[in-house]
This record gives sequence, structure tokens and C-alpha cells, in this order.
Amino acid sequence: MASSATSLSGVAQEKWYVGRTKEQWRAFGSAYIGWMLDIMDLMLFAMVITHMRAELNFDSGAAGVIASMTLLATAFGGLIFGFLADRLGRTRSLVLSIACYSIGTALCGFSQNVTQLLIFRFLLGLGVGGEWSAGAALVTETWPAKHRGKVMAWVQSAFAAGYALAAIVAALVLPTLGWRWVFAVGLAPALFAFWVRRHAAEPEIWAGQKERLGVGATLKLLFGQHLRSTVVGLAFTAAAMCGYWGLFTWIPTYLATPVSAGGAGLDLTKSTTWIVIMQVGAALGFVCFGYIADRIGRRMAFILFFLLSAVCVPLYVQIESSLVLLAFGPLVAFVGTGFYSGFAPTFAELFPTSIRATAQGFIYNTGRATSALAPAAVGFFSATHGVASALGATAGFFALAAVIVYFFLPETKGGELE
Repeated sequence: MASSATSLSGVAQEKWYVGRTKEQWRAFGSAYIGWMLDIMDLMLFAMVITHMRAELNFDSGAAGVIASMTLLATAFGGLIFGFLADRLGRTRSLVLSIACYSIGTALCGFSQNVTQLLIFRFLLGLGVGGEWSAGAALVTETWPAKHRGKVMAWVQSAFAAGYALAAIVAALVLPTLGWRWVFAVGLAPALFAFWVRRHAAEPEIWAGQKERLGVGATLKLLFGQHLRSTVVGLAFTAAAMCGYWGLFTWIPTYLATPVSAGGAGLDLTKSTTWIVIMQVGAALGFVCFGYIADRIGRRMAFILFFLLSAVCVPLYVQIESSLVLLAFGPLVAFVGTGFYSGFAPTFAELFPTSIRATAQGFIYNTGRATSALAPAAVGFFSATHGVASALGATAGFFALAAVIVYFFLPETKGGELE
């Protein structure tokens, strides 16, 4: 018994980053940087909405629809690039998705009307959805099972880095060059795709698969044998993402909106600073979720983060002091985004290698596409009830996610992938 306890203690204390191979670190780097730049490109729109509305002549409702259309496109991107990742390889699909969202972002800077902007944001959404599908499969299949949750937590923390980077790019470029050049910066990730193609190798578990399934066989497994996992995963993911995207798409606008109009009334410098500091909390949330989930299980970790989000969000929009907003913001971001780290390892363990990227991409991005309703709803609701009330209402989505996980999500096995 003593020997067994000592062995378990040694496994628990082993550092996830010690003794790792060059291939594992390249997979980690490819997914982390690709995800960071992915989120940067996605969130640039949120940073310049106010400036674009004046030139292209659209209201907050239309802005919400544009944001929602982008999220809707990620569902198609997740399914398309997820299938390509299962069929052609994780790294090949990753490269194509990065190129897709980079080009889509750059084209947004050439928009002359709302219709063109919608088309370019849809293209961007396809790539954004595809990058997560390929990157999640690449990392979960390359790193050992005992560290899967923690490694994906660190990869997911790139979300916060990308969000903060978008705010910094907007703050540096917007005042002097205008919003069109902000989107031009979004072309930079395409250069990173060349590095990924040259240096990142395919996971051995994928390379060892003798059969590459076609579309029909893939869909039959996803919606047949694994239907329950697909439905439950999609349900709680969609609810949680409705809370996230409804809240964080509009937080930059809320911070910059005058107090007389129901906002926080911060200037560009302050709102940028507040957003960047919030993302420090988000980054900690991403990382801590992995460690918390390893200790109490992913199911209980999801419930904890969802319930805390449901409590913190209404409190956040009631704060009147800018300094208290600064202090409380990181906590909101910690619980309101940290749960994202649990998606990839949970989905990876629910599905076999032959359909893993497709399943991960479909569930995650269809959930994100469903959450496209939230930014539009917040946009329309804020027009009549104020942005603060609209943001506070997103707490209901987090509460719903907690209920679904509690009653329907099983604890995943956490072992070697099949």
C-alpha cells in the first residue's frame, strides 16, 4: 500500500513539461500560437465596432448580427476542417485554416458596406472554426494522457493572449491609421502557417490509422454510435458559449459607452487597459481549470466555473467605480472563460481517433455557432434596456450549462486515446 501511494504521489508531482520531446513541443507551439492569432483576428472586430459603424452606417443590432454570423461560420469551418484533419492530417488542416482566417481578416479592411463585411467575416469564421479542430486534435494526440488536461489548459490560455493582443493592436493602429489598417494586421498569421507546415509532424496515433473514413462513415459514427456524447457535448458547450460570447463580445463597447447611456464611460486608453488586465485573469482561469479538473474531475470543475460565472456577471455590471471594475474584471474573466480548457480533453476522450477532429470541431464550433444568437440578442436588447442589463442577462446561460453538465455529462476516463 505504501509503495502504491508513493508511486501515485510521484505521478501527481511529475511536471507536465519535464522530459518532453521536440515533436510534442512543436505541436504545443503550433496550437498555442495558431490559437492566439486566431482569437486576435476574431476579436479585432469587437475592438473597432464603434469606429466602423460611423463609416459603414450600421447600428448596434447590425453589429450583433455581424458578430453572430462570424460565429455561425465557425460551425461550418469546424466540420469542414475537422474532416480534413481526420482525412489529410492534423498539421495540413491547421495550415489551411490559419491561411483562411488570415485572408478573411485582411479582406474585412476593404469592406465598403455591411454585405461585404458579412461575407469577409464568414470566411474568417470558417478558418477560426477549423484552427481549433485541427489544433486540439494535434495536441491531445501528441501529449501523454496524464498531462492532457494541463497541456490543453496552457494551450487554451492563448485565447486570453489573443484577446489582449487584439486590444493592443487596435490601441496602437486605430488612432493613427484607422480601423481598416487594424484588419490589415490580421494577415500576419498567414506567415506562421509556413512554419507549422515545415516543422510540425503528424501525431503517431493518427499516422498509424490504416483506414481514413469518408464523409458518410464519419457522420454515421458521429450521429449513430456516439450520438449521446455528441448531443450532450453540444448542449452544454452551446449554453456556456452563449454566456461567453454574449458577454465578452460587448464588454469593449460597454466599457467605452458613456455613463449617461448605461456604460462604464472609459476612454480608449482606459478601456484597452481594463480589457488587457481582464485577460490576465482569463489566462489564469484557463491554466487553473486544468489543474482543478485534475484534482476534482472535469465534470465538477465545469459546474464550479459555470455557477461562479452566473454569480459574478450580474455583479460586474452593477459596479460604478472604474477602479473596482479594474479589480473585479479579472475574476469575471477567470471564471467566465477558464472552462474552455476542459472542452478539448473531454471531447478527445469521448470519441475515437478516426472521427476525433471531426467530432471535436463539430461540437465545439456548432456550440459556438449556436452561441451566435447571444451577441445579436445582447445587441438588440441593449438598444432598449441598456448594455449593462443586456450583459447581466447572460448569467442565465452559464447557469443552464451547469445544469446540463450536472445531470447529463459523465466523467471522462482520462486514459490513453483509442
